[in-house]
Amino acid sequence: MEGSVRLDIENNIGTIEFFHPQSNSLPSKILDSLAKTITDCGKNDDINVIILKSKGDRAFCAGASFDELTNISNIDEGKKFFMGFANVINASRKCPKLIICRVQGKTVGGGVGMACAADYCFATKYSAIKLSELAIGIGPFVVGPAVERRSGLSAYSTLSINATKWFSPSWAKEKGMFSEIFDSTEEMDQEIAKLAATLSKSNPEAMKKLKEVFWEDYNHWENLLEERAEFSGKLVLSSFTKNAIALFKNK
Repeated sequence: MEGSVRLDIENNIGTIEFFHPQSNSLPSKILDSLAKTITDCGKNDDINVIILKSKGDRAFCAGASFDELTNISNIDEGKKFFMGFANVINASRKCPKLIICRVQGKTVGGGVGMACAADYCFATKYSAIKLSELAIGIGPFVVGPAVERRSGLSAYSTLSINATKWFSPSWAKEKGMFSEIFDSTEEMDQEIAKLAATLSKSNPEAMKKLKEVFWEDYNHWENLLEERAEFSGKLVLSSFTKNAIALFKNK
């Protein structure tokens, strides 16, 4: 049940694919591996552009692993778990290579944060999104800055407050979270391949500078996301949250 993270490099395109049998949920091991792989890709001269994707159909990412959340027993463990999300977002932010995210299906919580931390995001008409954290007594604190940067405070607050509602891909595109939407995965993959191929032949220094410009005002996230992780780690220990997670798991 541990899942996997895989990197393939071809024609100066680095494709990172993550997988977990529970709808591509995110336990600590996958989060740690994603952060490390993104960082390593940024240092690899054989890679000019990165594609971030998950395996399978109709589920890009189910968010945090409920199995792991229920086993957190103290604040240090809680903070460490949520730092996994912080590290992936910060790795994406600091990576000098442009990151294209491929969202083929429904996306929850941390998956929404990862998509928003990418530099360009493709999605299909099946890619509804949800920030469900408040529904289990936590709140999307760690992924929030990435979502707010991409969509604005209004959309972020809407997603955060209406935590049980699936918002449509067209809504996400209207708010700036998705760059393009397609009727099928096949159509989306064709366009991803075209853009990635073009970027793989573009000037690496120009793309690096563009990335710096896109993210120049967000260096404070190093501390901000750690503070948010610590706060989330405290909340997950509450009886309210533990009961809410147990109800979700038993549905």
